[in-house]
Amino acid sequence: MNYHINDLPDRTAKPRNSGLTMVMDKGLSLRQAEDFIEMGEGYTDVIKLGWATSYVSPNLDAKLKLYKDAGLPVYFGGTLFEAMIVRGQFDDYCRLLDKYQMEYAEVSDGSIDLEHDEKCEYIRKLSKQITVISEVGSKDVQKIFAPYKWINLMRAELEAGSWKVIAEARESGNVGIYRDSGEVRQGLVDEILTQIPEEKIIWEAPQKAQQVWFIKLIGANVSLGNIAPVDIIPLETLRLGIRSDTFEHFLKK
Repeated sequence: MNYHINDLPDRTAKPRNSGLTMVMDKGLSLRQAEDFIEMGEGYTDVIKLGWATSYVSPNLDAKLKLYKDAGLPVYFGGTLFEAMIVRGQFDDYCRLLDKYQMEYAEVSDGSIDLEHDEKCEYIRKLSKQITVISEVGSKDVQKIFAPYKWINLMRAELEAGSWKVIAEARESGNVGIYRDSGEVRQGLVDEILTQIPEEKIIWEAPQKAQQVWFIKLIGANVSLGNIAPVDIIPLETLRLGIRSDTFEHFLKK
């Protein structure tokens, strides 16, 4: 840090198991990626190339090298996994992970109908090859799961070999753990946290109000995902209580 401020909340240090920030790259150019790395590398734990943008992104190899050289792990969005699974290309997907030397893979079923036992089997298979992050929840705003179902799905996927489970929200933050207005489904989150360890969950929180809500609920070291590159510095100030939205929360009374 550039100077000292007393009594800020402690932040876990990289590499960390809690307090993760997952950034969503939806198509940054190489120059934009370089600019992001300059400012955000120290606060970013992993980068997701959103949904299947890696298929159409120019200079993919060069971008992956930029991130790798900066010590930032990258993974392909879960929709790419789904797009290949639904076409019977699981083996091709595994070879793709090897080709690009991925450290992580996301297993999701937000856009396709996939029996949960089958999803867990994919997690088991992939976890022998790579670190798996699995996503729970649907991208369909009409599909609302009861809390017990979220808990059962998360528990089963962790037992199958997922390192972390992601609570779905999309990049817009208006499905899954949120209402279509972006408001947090508070009862759902509270129920999940009674059964699933907080450090095993990455909460997708693309909107500032959502980030604030989770920081106030869980603390500076809550793991948050789908963060826009331009929001990486603002988010860190929220975590430290040096932005108005969390300023009072972290002051010693």
